[in-house]
Amino acid sequence: MQGRHLYEYAVIRLVPRVERGERLNIGVVLYCRGLDFLSAIITVDEQRLQVFSPGTDITEIRSAAKAFHDICAGANTSPIARLDKASRFRWLTAPRSTVVQTSRVHPGFCDDAAATLQRLHRELVLQEV
Repeated sequence: MQGRHLYEYAVIRLVPRVERGERLNIGVVLYCRGLDFLSAIITVDEQRLQVFSPGTDITEIRSAAKAFHDICAGANTSPIARLDKASRFRWLTAPRSTVVQTSRVHPGFCDDAAATLQRLHRELVLQEV
């Protein structure tokens, strides 16, 4: 396993009505310390969302997606975005009862974190194998 790096990921889910527990996978966030990598891919299929949860505010969802990307990149001035990558990942994946949530964290090994993130996004969000 030389050259392979431990990574952690979580599925980003849309939970329009928390009390119902229904969710729609919309993205993946992946952290790999060995490759100094933290990134997320989020795809909101608006047509699917309207079938899943009519009336959901797409602007709110887009805002949450932008926040995920900004925090991963350390691209805004919030205190969270200024933390190290491991701490940002832990903050993003902390349990919460909001419209956008993450699954529990899952581990794996990879050589290329960006390619692994793309693959997980295809399999878990786009449902392409």
